[in-house]
Amino acid sequence: MARLFGTDGVRGVANEGLTAELALGLSMAAAHVLGDAGGFGGRRPVAVVGRDPRASGEFLEAAVIAGLAGSGVDVLRVGVLPTPAVAYLTGALGADFGVMLSASHNAMPDNGIKFLARGGHKLDDAIEDAIEADYRGHSTGVLNRPRPTGGGVGRVHEYTEGFDKYVAHLVAVLPNRLDGVKVVIDGAHGAAARVAPEAFARAGAEVVFTLGAEPTGLNINDGVGSTHLDGLKQAMREHKADLGIALDGDADRCLAADAEGNEVDGDQIIAVLALAMREAGTLRRNTAVGTVMANLGFKLAMQREGIGLVETAVGDRYVLEAMKEHGYALGGEQSGHVILLDHATTGDGTLTGLMLGARLAATKQPLAELAAVMTRLPQLLINVKDVDKSRVNESAELAAAVKEAEQELGSSGRVLLRPSGTEPLVRVMVEAADQAQAKAVAERLAGVVREQLAS
Repeated sequence: MARLFGTDGVRGVANEGLTAELALGLSMAAAHVLGDAGGFGGRRPVAVVGRDPRASGEFLEAAVIAGLAGSGVDVLRVGVLPTPAVAYLTGALGADFGVMLSASHNAMPDNGIKFLARGGHKLDDAIEDAIEADYRGHSTGVLNRPRPTGGGVGRVHEYTEGFDKYVAHLVAVLPNRLDGVKVVIDGAHGAAARVAPEAFARAGAEVVFTLGAEPTGLNINDGVGSTHLDGLKQAMREHKADLGIALDGDADRCLAADAEGNEVDGDQIIAVLALAMREAGTLRRNTAVGTVMANLGFKLAMQREGIGLVETAVGDRYVLEAMKEHGYALGGEQSGHVILLDHATTGDGTLTGLMLGARLAATKQPLAELAAVMTRLPQLLINVKDVDKSRVNESAELAAAVKEAEQELGSSGRVLLRPSGTEPLVRVMVEAADQAQAKAVAERLAGVVREQLAS
């Protein structure tokens, strides 16, 4: 039986794989598992519930709240807010756990459920497994707990102060104001479409243009956001801004663009912030955390600057685990998940963008100059869809093709094959000395993946 939880919660096509019944059952299971783990001493536990603007989030939110309140959990409904906002509010309000409804950068028909532990932290695998086991036990009739009645049922409260409380937190943790910095913001028609422009404005930046700032519930990530940067790049050139940021649907990641419309990816952002934090004395243990997908140029830059680099498996949860275990303050992924652990428990795209803006304001240097601390080596990523990703490590033919590619690239490149944790696809990543070689090797390997792992 396939595991319900992926690398970032439970995801699926809303009303198909991810139904109201599943949302109801999972929230009841989470209430029991997280409730028992919290030691509430007879009082009702409290959960913060938020969502991104997807249309399906409306009925899924209703199902989640029903499951929680019906299990005796009081609910603080914060409405449409980013995942990092729900995480922050879970901790700031002293809630016992949080729930976020979002499929992040996925297309609108998808949705997802993420549970957060006390303090706004992501759950570890063991707790997710316990929630899943509880859900399956209930759905098959193995478990049959009594439900609260009368005054024992949970109450639902609208917490409308969440927006202002979160924005105030973002501005308060900045090392300096952003006065004089002109910004373009792409909100992906997502959860931070209102939050990000407001936060930048309060921090002193001039928001000269916004796109992806009119969510309808149907247009999230549709040609905008961190997975579609063309609009941001064009706007940067047209408006002659200093900094462009693109968020994803739940705003836990951020990519950027410089004044000429050139992309600045997560590796470059982490490199810029690592130098800033080292200068400020906040880069604990003089080390940043990245993943095996980080560009080789990023690794070489950190080595040249004398900054340590710890590598993890792909996924911000693994970056976060390493940071928490060893006390690091900065980590993230090339995709734009950047974690600033002194100020957030998850990746926070708006906070990342604000920190970049603060660095521009403090140094008076253009983003292109700051990002030049590292040189990106040619890297090509191909997502091979509709394949059996579970067999990626079982195919002898695929292993032989990878070995041949590695021998061809030698020490000037590398190959990485990785099954997606959230979608039915395998990611083929190739780095090489030049773009043509990277493209040729990646396309050849992608063909082998399609042939050998066909569903």
